[in-house]
Amino acid sequence: MGDAVTLVLRGDDLGLAGLVRVAREAERVELHADAVARMRATHGVVERALEREDAVYGLTTGVGAAKRYRVEPDEQRHFNRMMVLSCAVGQGADAPEEVVRGTLLLLVNGFARGTAGVRPELAQRLVEALNQGAHPRVRMLGSVGMADLIPLGDLAAELLEDFPLAPKEGLSLISSSAFSTALAALALADYERLLDAVDAAAALDLEAFAANLTMLHPAVAETRPYAGIALTLDRLRALLRESGLWQRGAARALQDPLTFRCVPQVHGAARDTLAFAQRQLAIELNASQENPIVLPDEDRLISVGNSDTLPLAASLDFLRIALAPVLTSAAERLDKLLEAPFSGLPQNLAAHAGGVDIALSELAVLAQALTAEARLLAQPVSFEVTTSSRDQGLTDRMTMAPLAARRVGQMVELGERLVAAELVVAAQALELRAPAATGLGTARLHALVRERVPFTGDGAPPPRELDGVLELIRSGALSELGAEPAKPQDGRVLEPAGNSLTARAAGARARG
Repeated sequence: MGDAVTLVLRGDDLGLAGLVRVAREAERVELHADAVARMRATHGVVERALEREDAVYGLTTGVGAAKRYRVEPDEQRHFNRMMVLSCAVGQGADAPEEVVRGTLLLLVNGFARGTAGVRPELAQRLVEALNQGAHPRVRMLGSVGMADLIPLGDLAAELLEDFPLAPKEGLSLISSSAFSTALAALALADYERLLDAVDAAAALDLEAFAANLTMLHPAVAETRPYAGIALTLDRLRALLRESGLWQRGAARALQDPLTFRCVPQVHGAARDTLAFAQRQLAIELNASQENPIVLPDEDRLISVGNSDTLPLAASLDFLRIALAPVLTSAAERLDKLLEAPFSGLPQNLAAHAGGVDIALSELAVLAQALTAEARLLAQPVSFEVTTSSRDQGLTDRMTMAPLAARRVGQMVELGERLVAAELVVAAQALELRAPAATGLGTARLHALVRERVPFTGDGAPPPRELDGVLELIRSGALSELGAEPAKPQDGRVLEPAGNSLTARAAGARARG
């Protein structure tokens, strides 16, 4: 075995991939020497401000409505401890361990930046907690997205119970938006994986529907040069490489329904939205989120509004809005594959036409339920208002960033289940269609689905468990299928599943 990989935190170069590895794979973390020196220097600014008796919010004064009152030197330890304990009032379900780990990582990275003014010993304590697998109990409910006071209070109260806090460290621990940002980061990682899966499922839909592939012509991206459209076209063309549908006259219709014909445009819009959100997140992962901040060059601390995470929260709203039509289109394609007038296949994709077998019919009801619930989660939340009376008028804004991020995750989970049903329906339709040649990627995808769910034969009930297909989606395997054009071996043209699909469909009918 090789040496364990370690993520080194400098405070300015944390990426999404690194956060996911630490949160989900327990990759080790350490502080860069420059970050330690920077924290030592900026904490010196805090100490000198105390000596000068500067008026600094949360350092020499109370917080919120108590900002008018002075904190005396002999009150500092109790004041900082109570700052944390007073916020530890989270409610609801416990946050998953990966969210807690992501939150810890972002707290440390924010401290490493130096603007919080905490001692390196505090940051090192959090690093040790990560590396030792300590997962304090953090509840999901309580933050309005203007610094995650309550979830961070939960975290710090348990994790640092016996750790003496220096001046300003209590406020620095709770005034970050690390919890919201961790939720957002993990949701974005899953969102991208889902988009790869819906591309793959759509390609299988196109194959099963015997669709007109002129909608994937390179001219589509040339005449509408959106990056998302170009990327979606590349993935779909790779998945469908060597499909018989590329032949002239292979398509059943001159023009297919919009949910088939507009896959590049609909999925492309979600891709572009994701790219925007990823840019916002990349900034937020290494940004100052606290108040006040330390300015070492000026040897002072200033009050700021860096806890307002609207740039991230608004992008999360945008993600959900863009995902809704992706999912509604997937549900509509699933339904059309089940309906004989649209698909030209047996009603409900029964093994034989004309019987009473409802076959996969109820998967359409499942898809409608999943899609309706997902669509309701798309409502924006970042423009929510709050009362202006909180803290005597001081706390009069909120972004609801934690809710925005949580709803992205919930939409993705519903979308994964929808795509699992879509893949089962498309695989059945493809076997009944029995094309002479299928795409290299779609043939492989069909085989992966069939490893987990069998063909629904004559008189057989639909599959009750889709967990195998769901795990296939969550494994990231579908991201790899369309990542680059498949290449036939030895220069030969491959038709990897044409005959096998034909034989399987014929066998199913014979058994019926």
